[in-house]
Amino acid sequence: FPYNFTICMKPVVVCGLIVLLLINFRLSGQFPLTQNVTVTEGGTANMTCRVEYNDQTSLQWSNPAQQTLFFGDKKALRDNRIELVRASWAELTISISDISLSDEGQYTCSLFTMPVKTTKAFLTVLGVPERPEITGFTKPAMEGDEITLICTTSGSKPAAHIRWFRNDKEVTGTKEVNATGKSFTVKSTLQLQVDQSDDGVAYTCSVEHVSLSSNPYQVTEVLEVHYAPHVEISHSAIIPQEGQYFKLECVSKGNPLPEPVLWSKDGGELPDVERMIVEGRELTITSLNKTDNGTYRCEASNYLGTSGAEYVLFVYDPNAPGQQDPDHALIGGVVAVVVFITLCLIIALGRYLARHKGTYLTHEAKGSEDAPDADTAIINAEGNHAAEEKKEYFI
Repeated sequence: FPYNFTICMKPVVVCGLIVLLLINFRLSGQFPLTQNVTVTEGGTANMTCRVEYNDQTSLQWSNPAQQTLFFGDKKALRDNRIELVRASWAELTISISDISLSDEGQYTCSLFTMPVKTTKAFLTVLGVPERPEITGFTKPAMEGDEITLICTTSGSKPAAHIRWFRNDKEVTGTKEVNATGKSFTVKSTLQLQVDQSDDGVAYTCSVEHVSLSSNPYQVTEVLEVHYAPHVEISHSAIIPQEGQYFKLECVSKGNPLPEPVLWSKDGGELPDVERMIVEGRELTITSLNKTDNGTYRCEASNYLGTSGAEYVLFVYDPNAPGQQDPDHALIGGVVAVVVFITLCLIIALGRYLARHKGTYLTHEAKGSEDAPDADTAIINAEGNHAAEEKKEYFI
């Protein structure tokens, strides 16, 4: 290599050492440098090999099977996916497109010095999971049934992670992982005993994988649960009065939805169809009177059963002298209870004060209380004043 030997005018030993140092420095730069590469299946991998110093020595890339891909800028393997990116004495970069799992492995960059120097670069291929599917559930389920939901995804590498959600709340499934060649098939199973609260609930399977970044694959199954009817009656007025408009509604739940709703009074048909109008689930009485008193019943059915509810109607006459508005009666009762409790507290307080009534002596009278005679009492009294008994009440 080019070198100015005029420095060897110095002693021969020093000159030789300098030459050796320069040779080692140049040779240390003649070593290929590579980096490991990670790429998603179907993507493109760029494999780069560099040397700091090269005295016009060729670089070569080989695949895991030790097949030469490129020798300098010359393509050696007939594979349309492999292309030259850059070739020089200091660098050889190639690209491999449409990467598959079979491309994974250890690639070798060689520098053809004497001896040949090599370095390795590992190509890691991430297998993208397939979109998940939920199986094992046949609609509809019956209330009380035990059902199984199975979420499956294939082709992931490394194995994908599956999470379950009931609406927005995470639930735990049972995971199973099986290897298929270089990729993995992952299953997660949920076992449930369903009731009417599960009808319309969305169960979501979410597949997470490093190749998907922060965009997991998701699939959702909405449960359909059939259950027998349940019926309640709601009413429009708390205190039905004569002449008022009054409505009863038959509120029914069930799947399938219970249809139709049947109304009856006192075990028979509605007596006055002109004033008692049935529209869907509602029974409307246009103008109440005393003849409307009685027990009203609604029934609703589906193929799983029948349910009914009853409402006892009593029509009040606001003008009747002996009939008091229940609201007023209730208020009067509450007031009476409050007055009674107040009187009891006053009586108890009076007795307490009467029992604890007493006397005590002032500081000046202490001596006169304990003295055996009047003279001693005068001597013992503080302030040389005759003690006077003072009586006070205290609580």
